Amino acid sequence: MPLNSPDYYAILGVLRDASQEEIKRAYFDAAQRLHPDKNVAAGETELFLEIQQAYEVLSNPKRRNLYDATLPPEISGNSVLKHEILFSRPNLVRLGESQLLYMLLEVGPREEKDNFPSPPLNICLVLDRSTSMQGDKMDMVKATAIQLLRSMRVEDVFSVVAFSDFAEVIIPAAFNADKKKQEGRIQMIYTSGATEIYNGLKAGLQEVRRTVDPSRVNHIILLTDGQTYGDEQDCLRLAEEAAAQNIGITGMGIGSDWNDIFLDALASKTGGSSSYISTPKDIQRLLVDKFNALISTYADDVILEFEEQEHVKINYAFRLHPDASSIAVASQMHLGPILRETPLQVLFEFVVSPSALKGDVLTLLSGSLKTSITARPTPVPPIRLNLRREINPEPSLEPPPTRILNSLSRLTLYRMQERARAAADAGEFDSAARHLENLATHLLSKGEHDLAKTALFEADNLEKMHAWSESGNKDVKYSTRALLLGGIKEKEK
Repeated sequence: MPLNSPDYYAILGVLRDASQEEIKRAYFDAAQRLHPDKNVAAGETELFLEIQQAYEVLSNPKRRNLYDATLPPEISGNSVLKHEILFSRPNLVRLGESQLLYMLLEVGPREEKDNFPSPPLNICLVLDRSTSMQGDKMDMVKATAIQLLRSMRVEDVFSVVAFSDFAEVIIPAAFNADKKKQEGRIQMIYTSGATEIYNGLKAGLQEVRRTVDPSRVNHIILLTDGQTYGDEQDCLRLAEEAAAQNIGITGMGIGSDWNDIFLDALASKTGGSSSYISTPKDIQRLLVDKFNALISTYADDVILEFEEQEHVKINYAFRLHPDASSIAVASQMHLGPILRETPLQVLFEFVVSPSALKGDVLTLLSGSLKTSITARPTPVPPIRLNLRREINPEPSLEPPPTRILNSLSRLTLYRMQERARAAADAGEFDSAARHLENLATHLLSKGEHDLAKTALFEADNLEKMHAWSESGNKDVKYSTRALLLGGIKEKEK
């Protein structure tokens, strides 16, 4: 490729082996972001013309072949993002049984964080106003919503939806609206009816879509204290629609009666997570913390796309930071956001069957990491992943990296409570109690005395009453999850 010749693949943000469908989709996304009818920022018209030129060449097979012939060898790496991969061991062993291998993936900004402007927000609060929310919970929700409204900048878009068995748009998505009038509308929210999350989520998604923009952080925060019945699958389909438009979802459950499994699944469809609000006084802190995290967003979501390798399986994936959460394993995985201050960290557990160990080198994963950056008008080139491990007759004596050992140590605590919960759900209460007793022992060794007492108390409940306490399973789940974030913060200090 001649000097100063444009890299059309980088301009569209695709790999060199991208299919025609991927090129078309990348062009459509970039054109929407940069079209002169929507953008008047200096330089963006020229960028739009570059996008058009790249598409005209790459969408024509003959012109693409001629262009490819001018390209130098592909350079590994990414000019925008940096990534690091650590494995729990340097090689696999030729054995007659399945083996576990852990991988820690870290993705973060390549530039200095001080260079990143805070992105404008397009946020909708979707608030449960069913009868069970009356009293302190609703009072605190309304007060915090008003506090967040007052903190919105001129460039931000803020909307509010309240729902019970029907949904009402309290504040429509709009720019520079009358905040005094909006505060009054929030104050007038009253409680009544039952909890039907689908109605609220659908209305919230419609509000965010009204001003959805790739240069914004487009996000829904759902607060509820109850369970929805019969519309879970409809809600999950809405979350998939939101993910397709790069709209994130955070679920926040208040008290003990909401379904954390459902909220986890709902949020994870978009790379989000659920949070547990044990008492009304914590509503303000957690909501404000979430808004601060959204303002610090560098990339909304990192998506891992990969092809499954024969006899190799991703058995488990867990986001360590930000917003610790399990990640559903699929051919397209929403790993979560990158914040300006800290990178995205995900721990993967691979299971390798003996049938995969016939050669000298094994491909664990072949795919790419894709993302969009709110502060960057042009597409971000994907990061190609081709992860391999040597297969040796003997195990390596090299110890695992300390960072993986620390991550596994904390994740082990979380997985102990997962096993306890699974056993209790299966009616195996003695087994569930043993898992919690084992968890308590490990917590004591780490100095987590209060959480260890909670785990032992729940073990006793399961043995004697064959049930958790009113909030027991959520207390244990979200407290062990918080330990993962604690470990990250210690490292940053």
